[in-house]
Amino acid sequence: MMRKWVERALLVLGWGAVVAAVVGIVLHVVDWRQKSMVLLASGAMWLMLGAVVGLVLMLLARGWRSSGAAVLVLAGAAWLVVPSYIPEARAAEGPELVVMQSNILFGQADPVAVVGAVRDNNVDVLTVEELTIDSIVGLRGAGLEERLPYSYLEPAASGGGGTGIYSRYPLRDTKKYDGFIMSNISATMEHPQRGPMPVFAFHPIPPNIDFAAWSAEMRAVDEILAATSAPAIVGADFNATHDHSAYRALLDGAFASAADQTGDGVLLTYPADRRWGPVIGIDHILVAGGVAEQIRTLTIPGSDHRAVLATIRMDL
Repeated sequence: MMRKWVERALLVLGWGAVVAAVVGIVLHVVDWRQKSMVLLASGAMWLMLGAVVGLVLMLLARGWRSSGAAVLVLAGAAWLVVPSYIPEARAAEGPELVVMQSNILFGQADPVAVVGAVRDNNVDVLTVEELTIDSIVGLRGAGLEERLPYSYLEPAASGGGGTGIYSRYPLRDTKKYDGFIMSNISATMEHPQRGPMPVFAFHPIPPNIDFAAWSAEMRAVDEILAATSAPAIVGADFNATHDHSAYRALLDGAFASAADQTGDGVLLTYPADRRWGPVIGIDHILVAGGVAEQIRTLTIPGSDHRAVLATIRMDL
């Protein structure tokens, strides 16, 4: 009798986990236009793990038909998630480019740590969000301009609106895009081997602060990238995860996620200043006309984001 009650309890828990996974799948698939649903979609990946938990519980309960249903849900979740963990089959044969993306939390990140990461990893391009005037001074004092002497900077006096691009190679055709609350910028980098290459640094407003603006800004980013020819690089805090359709829309054209190319899938970057974090991936590096060979995240003391570092081999 006791075993029967245990099996029933396991089945109930298993079905609860499977239902959570179904909710995660729906949150991922649908192009939501409601703020609450978009915010919930940020955690869709974690909900989809319920398919695994549910299947295990149902098997323990010897609920074979229920287990079959769990397998179907698990297959659906895998169809959405697994492709990001399969490395790009093709290889590129052009020059190597090391790109680092870092949100420095209102300019409060340790400038020595930022410059140390640039130096230790021989970074060629650094995109920075939440750049302030004071943080520019701190980064300069830590020696950033000795490593990356060319820059296009649109800092804020305070707060999170500033953005910058630092480069080993000359920059021209700098541009600050209209229609964004925070600074979203680009510049053309003159690579000595690959030639002119647009570099973008994007930072749409967080959807929990202004959902309508975030939606409009993500559409604007999509339009900008759709009009861009390869080769090009993007470093961004999109305030969007792989579970947001607005982010996945950016990958419909010439641009690919560097993490998808390497098969590393979702890189968790935020919040990095909590004992239980990071739990979502909102910092991204995108590539057009090249293939990322390695990617990883880095802890930057003083920031609530982990930096993203990618080694990219550009196409010839």
